[in-house]
Amino acid sequence: MSIDNLRQRYESAGQGHVFTFWDTLSEPERDELRTQLEALDIERVNRIYKKAVSAERESQEHAGKDTIEPLPDDAADSIIGLAGKENEWRATGLQAIARGEVGVLLMAGGQGTRLGSTAPKGCYDIGLPSHKALFQYQAERIARLQTIAAQSAGKPAGSVVIPWYVMTSGPTRAETEAFFKKHVYFGLDKKNVIFFEQGTLPCLSMDGKVLLETRSRVAVAPDGNGGLYAALRQPLSPSDKSHTVLSDLDKRKIVYVHSYCVDNCLVKIADPVFLGYCIQKQADCAAKVVPKAYPTESVGVVARRGDKFSVVEYSEISKEQAERRTPSGELAFRAGNIANHFYTTPFLRAVEAFEDELAFHIARKKIAHVDVASGAPVKPTSPNGMKLEMFVFDVFPFTHHFAVLEVARAEEFSPLKNAPGTGSDDPETSRRDLLAQHWRFLEAAGATVAEGVEIELSPLVTYAGEGLESVKGKTFTKSGVVSSVEELDALV
Repeated sequence: MSIDNLRQRYESAGQGHVFTFWDTLSEPERDELRTQLEALDIERVNRIYKKAVSAERESQEHAGKDTIEPLPDDAADSIIGLAGKENEWRATGLQAIARGEVGVLLMAGGQGTRLGSTAPKGCYDIGLPSHKALFQYQAERIARLQTIAAQSAGKPAGSVVIPWYVMTSGPTRAETEAFFKKHVYFGLDKKNVIFFEQGTLPCLSMDGKVLLETRSRVAVAPDGNGGLYAALRQPLSPSDKSHTVLSDLDKRKIVYVHSYCVDNCLVKIADPVFLGYCIQKQADCAAKVVPKAYPTESVGVVARRGDKFSVVEYSEISKEQAERRTPSGELAFRAGNIANHFYTTPFLRAVEAFEDELAFHIARKKIAHVDVASGAPVKPTSPNGMKLEMFVFDVFPFTHHFAVLEVARAEEFSPLKNAPGTGSDDPETSRRDLLAQHWRFLEAAGATVAEGVEIELSPLVTYAGEGLESVKGKTFTKSGVVSSVEELDALV
């Protein structure tokens, strides 16, 4: 597109100010700005802004008016205290994995800024004795599950594959790929680890004008974890526009997909129990949840808004609703959202058809930019603009067969959100929760672990406590890191 046509396009969209400094730019700077502006669908940006503002206004007007109800009994189930159902669902899930029908989507676009790190969050070491990063723990869980599925189906070792699709962002892509290469993909076959990138949107002023980060570059931000769906349709490489995550799923004949966030050290990747539950329920989309710790916990809950499934933010639930109990004494609104989801591949393909109906959410932020009137850099001390984000759960109201599975928080959810020493959802709590789980694995297998002893079990040893029969009757008196069952004998 000629520069005149490009300028006209932006002026027609009311965004012609992005060319304010064009005449003063060097050729490399002009190339940088032109490339960015050509790639940007500015008309879509305007539509998203208008819809987001309208949806926010509508939401405020309807606040407290929507009928919010707990999940109906036929849409939700629990594995807490139900070993029989859990075993049945696990068998169904393992069969699907063994048939090669299961893939995994990892949302790993975030940086560890709040943790005091500029590296991708998945590279973070929570302080385990092994010093394994989150990425390594998750890779080894996949490797172990591939082995379990092959054994359960009587298939040769190495014949079962769970492809891992790792969603990065602009700031984390290069470092994430380099980390995987440095660690030789943590033992996984690199052809089954597929990196892709979530999209970005321009940062906007409060009245919807595109902000310039520099005179030659638009300020952009990732489009939220809900950008996952559009990212699945983007080419994986410039050289082959037809190769996308969706086409790769089709090529591999993947039917079921598990999706999760990188910052949960307890996540059961491609959990066969969750998969089996969803398959038996014939769900096209599902959420794994944990019971709220207490009525006023600041967590969104999966519930019904009108006749649609939705994640309802804690601020939208009244005190009376938060404290409401079922006849059995449990919280009525207890399904705490943990960004842990199941999809069928047909559903992921179908999102494109209703994506324009999804409204982006507005996050008002302090956004550094260049003032177009003076050309001076601005570092605001209070929110001056907005970033537009979509949330991964925004698709829930559009599902046809939705399901929810409740799991134990201590076994499956310990998020890493806060800086060391915060006291909650920080590296120390993640470390504590993971090592406590390993203690429970050993005790459940019939062993005794002496007080104060910390034993870290590699995910390659056990995925969820299985394979530890040989420890029965043993007492462990020494701390250590265990990479094989045999190594446990040295800790007796």
